[in-house]
Amino acid sequence: MREVKFLRAGDRAMTVEFGRTVDPKINDQVHALAAKLKKDNVPGIREVVPTFRSLTIYYDPLKTSFQAVRQNILSYGDISQEGGTVKKRILKIPCCYGARFGCDLADMEAYTGLDRDEIIAIHSSVDYKIYMMGFLPGFVYLGGLDKRIEMPRLKTPRVKILPGAVGIGGSQTGVYPVASPGGWRLLGGTPVEFYDPGRKEPVLCKAGEYIRFIPITINDYYDIRRMVSKGEYEPEVEEGNICQ
Repeated sequence: MREVKFLRAGDRAMTVEFGRTVDPKINDQVHALAAKLKKDNVPGIREVVPTFRSLTIYYDPLKTSFQAVRQNILSYGDISQEGGTVKKRILKIPCCYGARFGCDLADMEAYTGLDRDEIIAIHSSVDYKIYMMGFLPGFVYLGGLDKRIEMPRLKTPRVKILPGAVGIGGSQTGVYPVASPGGWRLLGGTPVEFYDPGRKEPVLCKAGEYIRFIPITINDYYDIRRMVSKGEYEPEVEEGNICQ
């Protein structure tokens, strides 16, 4: 059994660390504990924040304590071996590969030895798990990238990447939710807004969900973009069961 560590994070937070590596099974355990704490509505817990290999739990020190939260978690039994069937929620995200969005596709062809159609087919064939959110509001760190299309980050990051840019950085892929600097290799763009502060739910998705990129044409991109601007578009969602 892998040792689970309970670490203090100030006077009102705890980090439960499941391991030291980025691993899908470890991440499954992180999300299983997060889901259980939310379902049980444990008194005093304000928020849970999953990361690749740990869960940070924020609590009200006037209502509970580090030891009380720890004991509550230990009462669940062996949390390092969470199992069972859980819901898999997949957001189908339209992506226009190449065109004016995929400025690094040519470099990817040269680096990987694959042509752009192969790169696009590989990238859009995976249901990517959202391991965690971070860096920017709505930025998704996605796991499951095929090793054949892994790409090193740019040596000199770009000063500005536009919202919706779909990129690859090392062994991960993701979407830039807002304009920002960045060093990931860009292969496409989505018209879907991953972060909109004016929406009821500003962030489109949650850690633990999945994303599947759906290739679209440049005309499709602008058609969807117009619907998004009018508040008339929502990504298609597919749901199913997976075993942890």
